[in-house]
Amino acid sequence: MRVNNYNDLKEWKKVCPRKADYKINVLVCNGTSCLSSDSEMLAKILEKEMLNRDLNGEIRIVKTGCFGFCGQGPIIKIEPDDVTYVQVKVEDIAEIVESHLVNRIVVSRLLYKEPNQTNVVEQSSGMNFYKKQMRIALRNCGEIDPENIEDYIVNNGYFALAKVLQEYTPDEVIKIVKESGLRGRGGGGFNTGLKWELTRKVPGREKYIVCNADEGDPGAFMDRSILEGDPHSVLEAMMIAGYAIGASQGLIYIRAEYGVATNRLYRAIKDAKEAGLIGKNIFGTDFSFDINIKLGAGAFVCGEETALIRSMEGFRGEPNKKPPFPSVQGFRGKPTSVNNVETFANVPAIILNGSKWFSSIGTEKSKGTKVFALAGQIRNNGLVEVPMGTTFREIIYDIGGGHPQGKEIKAIQIGGPSGGVITKDFFDTKIDYESLLGMGAMMGSGGMIIMDEDNDMVKIAKFYLEFTQDESCGKCTPCRIGTKRMYEILENLVNMKGKPEDLDRLRILGENIKNTSLCGLGQTAPNPVLSTMKYFMEEYEAYAYRTKRTTYSIDPKLCIGCTKCARNCPVSCIEGKVKEPHYIDETKCIACGACYEACPVHAIIKP
Repeated sequence: MRVNNYNDLKEWKKVCPRKADYKINVLVCNGTSCLSSDSEMLAKILEKEMLNRDLNGEIRIVKTGCFGFCGQGPIIKIEPDDVTYVQVKVEDIAEIVESHLVNRIVVSRLLYKEPNQTNVVEQSSGMNFYKKQMRIALRNCGEIDPENIEDYIVNNGYFALAKVLQEYTPDEVIKIVKESGLRGRGGGGFNTGLKWELTRKVPGREKYIVCNADEGDPGAFMDRSILEGDPHSVLEAMMIAGYAIGASQGLIYIRAEYGVATNRLYRAIKDAKEAGLIGKNIFGTDFSFDINIKLGAGAFVCGEETALIRSMEGFRGEPNKKPPFPSVQGFRGKPTSVNNVETFANVPAIILNGSKWFSSIGTEKSKGTKVFALAGQIRNNGLVEVPMGTTFREIIYDIGGGHPQGKEIKAIQIGGPSGGVITKDFFDTKIDYESLLGMGAMMGSGGMIIMDEDNDMVKIAKFYLEFTQDESCGKCTPCRIGTKRMYEILENLVNMKGKPEDLDRLRILGENIKNTSLCGLGQTAPNPVLSTMKYFMEEYEAYAYRTKRTTYSIDPKLCIGCTKCARNCPVSCIEGKVKEPHYIDETKCIACGACYEACPVHAIIKP
């Protein structure tokens, strides 16, 4: 159907297929995580079963985006029963169809079981993982078919754009977004409405809206999941932003590794253009807007907006000195507003529900919700969206379920390589931009890596610095040389070749890099080192003064002689007879940790 005006959109919504038209809707996760576990095959077998039983008129299969509960995938959700099946395998499909879909009997063995509880959770809404979440940016992920524009429209898709073009001037749109308190969800948290306003005020007929989908933080996959599960929300928001600043062209810069997200974006743009929702004279107005995709090669530095713009222009991805800011001189030297995926995903909901609704959520200075990617030593890993002001403890234990083996969680790395660590002493802190900066960390894009009592914080810092040092564009000396020197010091420390004076050198280097690097990525590169030194200096000192053990050992009182450690050791440094205590030849041990992971009775002592 082609939409020529607002009434056409309303009429289209009336005839779009909706969940209520079917007796049962079977939602199958088709996000990257579940696709890697063969969820596409699950959907194909389900479709075949429906066809064989002639149930297609009564039951609809919807291939959705990510449900968020990635650690339990592949996931299948049955509506309107609100029943979620987890870790579904191909051989489970026939039972789900016969028992649940035909005979209406829930397959209990495939339901989620909360830790330390004997009963399964039949209702999805009853899962602790979802209870404290509030989905705005992720509102359609796991609910609609991202490759079907009608699924988006029936959920009020493109109605925010229609409302804007019918009822508001560009300045009024900017005022709504400013009053909502929406801040950028990809880094420092700059006010989104203010960024639009600054770009609008710059004279010129040629302006650009850019969507930053270059999500490069280790452990972060929030933007990817939004693009995979709800691409039209981002397209709609870009057009609203374009109308607000006076732009007629949008560009999405996305890394080529995001194959599923990229393909769904191409499909969404094609369908929206065919429907007249992208292009000339949208909704019969004089507003025209086009959107194109620019593929990136996966350089971490291109997450910085000026480096991203240079890459889109065909140059090497290197940041420029600011000012001038992109709002004044951006893509092709024209005024440009750059926002990330999650920021855009909030915009249609703000327009439809109002600025007061959004600003009533969160804290005084940090409004709305934030999506975090939970990973590391946590039971329930995946995507969570919570109101700003939620505490770390609530995310770790109420939503994340705590440590899978009940060990103590001692720190969280938040904000990726640009962020810092949050220790257990701050787990009751309410999460917002200001509180994180006060602790020497930052929100960043929202990666949240959970670390337990066994994690070596010096090695964690070394991992992140190796990443940033490798990803440095090399344009400025502090980042290019400074991070390399910091990495060398850390490498010497963990190899027991460091000296006490290295600790002062490491700290001074880090502070100098923060104060003198050209771009935000260089300025934040030392954060993981400086924050771990602040809270875990004793671990650095153990290396510097060479008091730290470097090899594993075995507690003879706990060892049962099962031989699993010896069988998993790659250098054959473990000896002992069956059912007798084993021992490790420390002259051969390479500290790989294979024995530690294999031991069923926790007899291995970590260095």
